[in-house]
Amino acid sequence: MKVVQTNQAPAAIGPYSQGIIVNNLFFSSGQIPLTPEGTMVTGDVKEQARQVFRNLQAVLKEAGGSLETVVKATVFIKNMDDFASVNEVYGEYFSAHKPARSCVEVARLPKDALVEIEVVALVK
Repeated sequence: MKVVQTNQAPAAIGPYSQGIIVNNLFFSSGQIPLTPEGTMVTGDVKEQARQVFRNLQAVLKEAGGSLETVVKATVFIKNMDDFASVNEVYGEYFSAHKPARSCVEVARLPKDALVEIEVVALVK
């Protein structure tokens, strides 16, 4: 088992890792719209989702993967009314490659984020 950590994504805000590699599978922790410096992105759910994807790209790169190697994504949204907007941004990052996905509405996310995404990916 290998811990994945990069300063190109926000540090964990609790007792967990940005990600873990087991054999050739990478499991990310949920990424919220924090900048690598730890500042919360303000704005609508689309802006927040784009920051989440930047964070995911950074931890995936550190792990030896990419969005193209993601096999499963789990999307948590604060309001199901934002589903179409999150889906639009999601499609910008997963256009040709479409991993399996779940999307659930939750009562609240860390730092009152509007969206959080975690992924499982194949890595080298």
